[in-house]
Amino acid sequence: MSQTAHPSPLPGKQMLSEQVYVHLRDAIMRGDHPPGAPLKPQDLAREQGVSLAVVREALVRVVGEGLADRLPNRGFAVPSFSDRRWQEIAEARRAVEPVVLRMSIERGDVDWEARVRASHHRLVRTPAYAPEEGAYYTGAWAEAHRAFHRTLLEGCGNRALLETFDRQWTASELARRWSAHRNPGRDGAKEHRMLEEAALNRDADTAVAVLVQHLTLTAAALTDESGPAT
Repeated sequence: MSQTAHPSPLPGKQMLSEQVYVHLRDAIMRGDHPPGAPLKPQDLAREQGVSLAVVREALVRVVGEGLADRLPNRGFAVPSFSDRRWQEIAEARRAVEPVVLRMSIERGDVDWEARVRASHHRLVRTPAYAPEEGAYYTGAWAEAHRAFHRTLLEGCGNRALLETFDRQWTASELARRWSAHRNPGRDGAKEHRMLEEAALNRDADTAVAVLVQHLTLTAAALTDESGPAT
């Protein structure tokens, strides 16, 4: 005797949680919630017209991405802007990304090479600045930048390592949005071109050296109000 299947309410909850997560993530990245600001579930639930459970699920996700902190007995908050925090992130990136890049160069196939070239072309062709976005990088350039760096590493074929990169990149990007201003003295385009050339030439030693220098300059920029992270 067949039974009629009743639709589960879970997918609807998951969809709402995804919407709240995207909204909250974008709001933090835009600076709508400044460094150290509390993220009160009750207020967010009221603003978004959803349940506390949906908001808490979204908050847990942004905590996992490094875009919020969970404070003992104090709820959630946007991370405070501190040099130590971003120095730790930069140290983690310098420890992980060169190793993954070397693996990627060793394992990447022709399709990977084509994706690296295409992602670099998109980065070069995407304007870094627009009048309406002031002194900060455009959203389109920021995404092209992320895609280029991630594509360089995708040849490693290790999803766990790529997920680690994703988390570290998001945290660095938050710092970039807070501190990045134009620095005419840094030629980020040249650094990216050198990375592409070394990777496609399968010159892992040069590629790793260029990447380490690239990340070192980025770390300095994140703790220096006069310069950007690129």
